[in-house]
Amino acid sequence: MTLAEDQKIIAENGGPSQLARKLNYRSHRVQNWTVRGIPPKEKLKFPEILMKKQNEEKSCTT
Repeated sequence: MTLAEDQKIIAENGGPSQLARKLNYRSHRVQNWTVRGIPPKEKLKFPEILMKKQNEEKSCTT
């Protein structure tokens, strides 16, 4: 997954502040993901939120 795809997931979840509330994290932590990308361990912790779009895209292309 690219940085642009991670940024899109964050935006689709209401931006860094909204996503941080959903995950019970501080907003600066999620804000850093817009620059560095979402860490793989976080995607595994919250696949229903952070990997949902990737899974949907794969099912649409096959």
